[in-house]
Amino acid sequence: MNHTIALAGNPNSGKTTMFNQLTGSAQYVGNWPGVTVEKKEGRLKSDKESIIQDLPGIYSLSPYTLEEVVSRTYLIEQRPEAIINVIDASNLERNLYLTTQLAELGVPMVLALNMMDTVKKRGQSINKEKLGRMLGCDAVFTAAVHAEGMEEVAQKAKEAATSGRLPKTASFSSPVENALQRISALIQDAADETYLRWLSIKLFERDEKVMSGLDFSETAKNQLEAIIAECEAAMDDDSESIITSERYQYIAGIMGECVQKGREQLTAVSDRIDTVVTNRILALPIFAFVMWLVYFISMATVGTMGTDWVNDVLFADIVAGTVDAVLGALGISGMLASLIQDGIVAGAGAVLGFLPQMMVLFFCLAILEDCGYMARIAFIMDRMFRRFGLSGKSFIPMLVAIGCGVPGVMASRTIENERDRKLTIMTTTFMPCGAKLPIIALIAGALFDGSPAVAASAYFVGIAAIVCSGIILKKMKTFAGEPAPFVMELPAYHIPSGRNVLLHMWDKAKSFVRRAGVIILPATILVWFLSTFSWSLSTVEDTADSILASVGNLIAPLFAPLGWGDWQSAVAAFTGLIAKENVVGTFGVLFEYAGELSEDGTEIWSTLAAAFTPAAGYSFLVFNLLCAPCFAAIGAIKREMGSAKWTMIAVGYQCLLAYVAAMWVYQFGRLLSGEGFSTGTAVAATTLLGFLYLLLRPAQSCEKKQLCRAGKVSEAR
Repeated sequence: MNHTIALAGNPNSGKTTMFNQLTGSAQYVGNWPGVTVEKKEGRLKSDKESIIQDLPGIYSLSPYTLEEVVSRTYLIEQRPEAIINVIDASNLERNLYLTTQLAELGVPMVLALNMMDTVKKRGQSINKEKLGRMLGCDAVFTAAVHAEGMEEVAQKAKEAATSGRLPKTASFSSPVENALQRISALIQDAADETYLRWLSIKLFERDEKVMSGLDFSETAKNQLEAIIAECEAAMDDDSESIITSERYQYIAGIMGECVQKGREQLTAVSDRIDTVVTNRILALPIFAFVMWLVYFISMATVGTMGTDWVNDVLFADIVAGTVDAVLGALGISGMLASLIQDGIVAGAGAVLGFLPQMMVLFFCLAILEDCGYMARIAFIMDRMFRRFGLSGKSFIPMLVAIGCGVPGVMASRTIENERDRKLTIMTTTFMPCGAKLPIIALIAGALFDGSPAVAASAYFVGIAAIVCSGIILKKMKTFAGEPAPFVMELPAYHIPSGRNVLLHMWDKAKSFVRRAGVIILPATILVWFLSTFSWSLSTVEDTADSILASVGNLIAPLFAPLGWGDWQSAVAAFTGLIAKENVVGTFGVLFEYAGELSEDGTEIWSTLAAAFTPAAGYSFLVFNLLCAPCFAAIGAIKREMGSAKWTMIAVGYQCLLAYVAAMWVYQFGRLLSGEGFSTGTAVAATTLLGFLYLLLRPAQSCEKKQLCRAGKVSEAR
């Protein structure tokens, strides 16, 4: 029978893992909130007629964040036939808060008590039969990461959908129940009977979205307010706090009946580890060391060996040799042969050559995410961010953006404060995404002998740009205000799932290769064409006489203060706006990576080293890290901002900051290397002073501004 079943639960409760197990899908599972930012659909492996909807993780049905809006809208308007409420059983009390709200929707429900392996390790036990009786629905023990209990929970969900058995709703104290009954009587003619309990509670909480959805007369609104005010006076609290307190009192009774704690509650291993890795003094140095180690493994040792093989053997010998042999056998020469070798093989090969390093890097990052460490980084950064007026919630999208800027921008939906959300969207892409990794690897390898410190510094450049931007922008009226509070459940440390880690690595590698075929390949062909022909469409012997060179020479002076005023570098940076990998692909074509490859396969490295000084090379890296992201990410910014104007402001700010930061790197780098003071150094020093002023100037609150204006009006009078 065809059923529609929704997966609903708190962030980090294991919903997406369960979705993958139930449907055979391969959604990536991140070990922090905000991975699922839109509902995903799949079909049960055991019953292809039944549809499973994976909803974004939420803590409540109050529509404060866009995630909660997505989940609430689906559950109320599209009404699944059953809900699988995925609960982190190791944090049962907090997870049951959402359960009590889901029960009020009038939809059959099954409790999936997930992460039972963690519960058992803590010496606890849960009486699932009694829990099920008290909540009026079946409860199933599961451990989604080990595929335990999946068949049973799917079967129970289908039975619930067929039977239509509804869960029990929470019972509150007499004053609250009396108020809710009066509200129900007030709205029963204007509301669906199924939602009556839920609507009454939401109206009691003064939920504006619910209020606006009902056809209420002014008289009815006044009666409603009188009922709420009477209960608030009797209980000496505001209505929303009253409901929250009542829910937790109800949950406390359930916990007392159904949960048995172990006799010896030893300090959890996670807590002992956290005393070190989240220590106020040691946390950031440990994070810096971890990131250095990740880059040492991926770009200085294991990953480099793979990249060397791909460059020296696969592309230099096998691919180039095979292509030459095939072209010779087919009698193809001249322009077509140049297109294939100097355009396709050179451009795409230059980018794909870094794939082994990227796969090792993604493998290491996936381990950090899956074991629970990266969630701690969000907690650590919250301390620092809040000092500068930023919300710790902003760091979750930035962590997601390490993989790709598009889902990173989309993950800003978890931030309910509109000002903080806009600020986060504007700064999220400063974090180095997967597309920027080939640029990092190229610059670090060609100019800094593959230094893992240079590669790891890319992350801290991004974080510094975000923090400084937050300080400056928060002092402007548009973004002023207290940051949104950051509440996040830190997952227990555990041994990473091999499947999850490999899935993450494969997903990112597949995406990178797909982009190489769909975006980078056409771009490198275009670069080859423009660098091969003149404006009269005749072939040129020297690329300096090509169409591309003439265009590049027009924009190259703009980048001269940054240390790379040659047309090749200017063109490479410009093509990076389409896709950041194009920067490396463009260099591959212009430096004739395949056509003039040396025996050790490092022609592009040596040519780049000759074209850049270390200061200029790091300036080029900083500019490409911070400037406007690829077209796809800009499109995501436009969708999330909902405004072309704000998108232009975001892109303009990113490009301006990238330009100024790159100029500082080059000009002050020249000064420190003994090349002397110049006009460029003076300009860099002036812009730095201006930046420091914006950074250090005191913030003037809106209230002070209003008082100042009021004072001026009084004086005028």
